[in-house]
Amino acid sequence: MRVKQRLELIDKLGRELQAKYGYSDIDVFLNAFGISPPSGPISYNSKWVYSKEALKNADDKVLTAIAEELEVNIPSIASFAVSPPQVWQQNDVFRLFVSHIAIHKDKAKRLKETLASHHIAGFVAHEDITPTKEWQKEIERALFTMDAMLTIHTRGFSESVWTQQEIGFALGRGMKIISLRMDEDPKGFISKDQAILRRGRDAAGVAEEIASILTSDSATKARMAEIKAMHQQIEDEEIPF
Repeated sequence: MRVKQRLELIDKLGRELQAKYGYSDIDVFLNAFGISPPSGPISYNSKWVYSKEALKNADDKVLTAIAEELEVNIPSIASFAVSPPQVWQQNDVFRLFVSHIAIHKDKAKRLKETLASHHIAGFVAHEDITPTKEWQKEIERALFTMDAMLTIHTRGFSESVWTQQEIGFALGRGMKIISLRMDEDPKGFISKDQAILRRGRDAAGVAEEIASILTSDSATKARMAEIKAMHQQIEDEEIPF
């Protein structure tokens, strides 16, 4: 396993352990794989940091076994050569790929605008790819570096080759996919998960539910909590004493 691949896997395992268990349960879980708790005088106020410290010297085979137990996808080597698109250059936002069909790009754009207040940066292909960039490569960069995907099921969505390939890519990476039902039901592999409904709400109301799902889902809540902590620290620093 390459160094970058190993570091990313340890990071993902740390986030998953943080989301699932308390400190004592993390110790029990890791002990089953022969890993001892972190030693030394350091006090840990983050289960994510605590878990990463415990995992840092683990054998690659042990990390792989833990990933299988937690159902965490092992990062592919190819993804390390990919840098995020311009809209995702900052690290203090949740990266949400918004899959949509071109004719309804206005809905995707409006959702992106309302999600921003929740520190969620939506990638909308028709909005975020600059004319000088090759279209397909920019979409691939976003797919490789996203934290989750939102699919907007307007009429004709399931017939689009592009949207179906985007969903397949997300499924292959084991990413969280939120389906928003507008004019048609989700089809294929993602149909097993209940879609969220508009229910007469405006974009801000839908964005509120999306943010709530990402904050509570085991696959994304650790990342959302980390982002919230970053912004809370910035706000605290800006308050005059």
